[in-house]
Amino acid sequence: MSEIQQETIKDRRSTSTQHILEKFDSESRVRNITNKKIALIITLLAILYSLYHVYVTVNPIPALLQRSIHMSFGIALIFLIYPSFKKQYRGKIPYYDWILFTLSIASALYLIMEYNALMTTRGGIPNMADILFAILTVILVLEAARRVTGWILPILALIFLAYPFLSHNLWMPDMLMTRPFDLGDIFGQLYLKTEGLFSTAIGASVQFIFLFILFGAFLAKSGMGQLFNDLAMALAGSKQGGPAKVAVISSGFMGSINGAAVANVVGTGAFTIPLMKRIGYSKNFSGAVEASASIGGQILPPIMGASAFIMAETTGIAYGTIALAALIPAILYFLGVILQVHFRAGRRNLKGIPKADLPRVKDVLKERGHLLLPIVGLIIFLYMGVPVGFAALYTIGLTIIIAALRKTSRMGIKDIFKALEDGARQSLAVMVACAVVGIIIGVVNLTSFGTVMTSAITSFGAGSLFFTLFLTMIASIILGMGLPSIPAYIITATMTAPALAEFGIPVLVAHLFVFYFGIFANITPPVALAAFAGAGISGGDPMRTGFTSLRLSLAGFLIPYMFVYNPAMLFIDPSGLAVNATEFPFPPIIEVALITVTAIIGIIGFGAALEGFYKMELQWLIRLILGIGSLLLIIPESYTDIIGIIIVILIFGWKTIQYKQETISSTKSAS
Repeated sequence: MSEIQQETIKDRRSTSTQHILEKFDSESRVRNITNKKIALIITLLAILYSLYHVYVTVNPIPALLQRSIHMSFGIALIFLIYPSFKKQYRGKIPYYDWILFTLSIASALYLIMEYNALMTTRGGIPNMADILFAILTVILVLEAARRVTGWILPILALIFLAYPFLSHNLWMPDMLMTRPFDLGDIFGQLYLKTEGLFSTAIGASVQFIFLFILFGAFLAKSGMGQLFNDLAMALAGSKQGGPAKVAVISSGFMGSINGAAVANVVGTGAFTIPLMKRIGYSKNFSGAVEASASIGGQILPPIMGASAFIMAETTGIAYGTIALAALIPAILYFLGVILQVHFRAGRRNLKGIPKADLPRVKDVLKERGHLLLPIVGLIIFLYMGVPVGFAALYTIGLTIIIAALRKTSRMGIKDIFKALEDGARQSLAVMVACAVVGIIIGVVNLTSFGTVMTSAITSFGAGSLFFTLFLTMIASIILGMGLPSIPAYIITATMTAPALAEFGIPVLVAHLFVFYFGIFANITPPVALAAFAGAGISGGDPMRTGFTSLRLSLAGFLIPYMFVYNPAMLFIDPSGLAVNATEFPFPPIIEVALITVTAIIGIIGFGAALEGFYKMELQWLIRLILGIGSLLLIIPESYTDIIGIIIVILIFGWKTIQYKQETISSTKSAS
């Protein structure tokens, strides 16, 4: 095949991939400005936006101003970068978007000019100008969010925003009734305080999330994505069902850094899904593997898609405690996915890629292994107690220095500026989502709706911890549908996590519980966006791919229940501590080891039962017994562990002996 033909095929694949990405990920639908001067202006504004965050990290300004500048200039950029509608011509910016751009900047400038008066003589009491600018800012935020994230989040925010206007009416249910609120109450809460638009959500965006997205942009520019792909290929490509294992490993690592499930599915899936199909995996299964791995990256320490830093800000618990707590559950989740991939390959006799066609680990590490050092450096900085923002800045600098060690990863001035621009662009979706979530948080704080939600969940739970957990899971999945992981976590943490406190569940455990299920909404039909994106690349059926993703991730649906009932899995011992404790003693190491080992054996058995294979085909009755035994192992009780381990070991031992006998018999027959 000629070079021209190869380039044509590559361009077609790239166009197809971009089309799929835009279909399922609205934040990828950006303008391609044809006017070079305007394109340059946008580039310069994006770079300045990144440099602003570097500046305020080193030289902080008052929280309200810092957050308003971050939000207002961010949504101003959105009106230049994102078109009003999907099918709008993207080559130029219409006049009304320049007007929205100007109004967005005016929103921040007004607060800057009025800040001293607000904090002193006016005491935060809103006047008519404040209310008008507040209404304007809310409208701008909702429109910017609609363009970037789609309709779901703005509609959810509008429903919450309508509540304080209606909550005093006599036709409202008693538990939802409140005192009357006027425009000053509502929009003053949203615009003049750090409890609405400028809440901790947007605070985390400006202080932590932006810098880690910027860090990811620098890593991408240095070639980190290529390192993950090559390393995964070298480690697992030749194994049974190798390409699927490559997808799980590479997508997990990339998902942890970029925190964007759909974008990760499309980015890594364009490479891994065709490989999976080539060796014999079905279209639906191939897309589902990529989706399951990509959403799993967001529960994988150390970065967890930047959600760990928001959790630290929200709960007051140290980042190191959260990252360590998330470690065993994340390992168990990925083990569950890989085992199902492995058993599916064994059942269908799917081989890996010949070693001759794969890179060697030694060569990969020699060429790009140095790019792992910034991540190691980040972990060291964080565990040394360096403030999160400074740790991110130091790591960005470290990335530039370490990337310079090899020609293949070295970044010039142009690359550095491009990383600054890319970081700003990639941050906009998270920023505007956090701003919209701020509307929800503001209403919840104003009306005490969170207390109503907590009361409703515990009431329906009828005093049962298990039923309350189940209802919280359903609520978290529904609230997380169609949302990026960070706003999904913030909403579920605000609305559903407090219900678990009624049962004495520690705040760390409760937040991790809702965090998991808010993320799993991306692979839970009927709104399984990550799975639908995987189906778009594989050519599979979207709903079938969604349900296959759900099955691949079933271990992940069990793990949160495991650590609720036995928090030692999270390396914490909350015994005798208050529900809102932020520091925990370390549990006995033997307890952690026993929980981990029994959970691993249980997940191995569970994966074999789901796929109907261990060394050989498993009959349906054996699968059922094995599944029950595996679930008994996952339940953190001594007697269930004993029964479960006996069942799993007996079935595995029996099938191993039977497999060996059949292998010997086949060998004798052949000879």
